[in-house]
Order: sequence, then structure tokens, then C-alpha cells
Amino acid sequence: MLTKQERQDIVTKFGGSEKNSGKPEVQVALITARINYLTNHFGSHKLDFHSKRGLMKMIGQRRRMLRYINKCDPERYQAVIKELGLRK
Repeated sequence: MLTKQERQDIVTKFGGSEKNSGKPEVQVALITARINYLTNHFGSHKLDFHSKRGLMKMIGQRRRMLRYINKCDPERYQAVIKELGLRK
């Protein structure tokens, strides 16, 4: 899982300040970090089906959040996608 320092770094990078954690870009970045952690987790725990369900829910949540950002401001969407390395 994310340490408190890693979480603060993500919030300041995408939110502008460490108090601005409600921005959609910050939320997408935090969800992406959790997804990456779980993806690595499944490399060594192949039978962890309960966590796999949580991973699928997070992927859907991130997809909805990205759709919202794209609808509001496509330029911000492209910046977030590029920064996080999504949509190759």
C-alpha cells in the first residue's frame, strides 16, 4: 500500500498543494497507484480472488473519473494520461 509520504507526494504533484486532494486528477493518480500495487501483488499471489474483485472495482472507478475529466476539459485529460502513462 501507499505510505503517507508517497500519498502526499502524489497529492502535491497533481493537486498543486498537499491540501488539494479532491481534484479529479489527484484521485485518478491515487487510484492508479493502488492499481499498480495490486497488479504487482497478483504476481506472487495468483489465487487472491477477493482482492481481484477490488481491483476490478478500482479500474471501473478510475475509468469513470477519467471520462468525467475528458468531458470537462480534454486538455487536462491528455495531460493526466500522459503523466500517468495510461492508454498506450
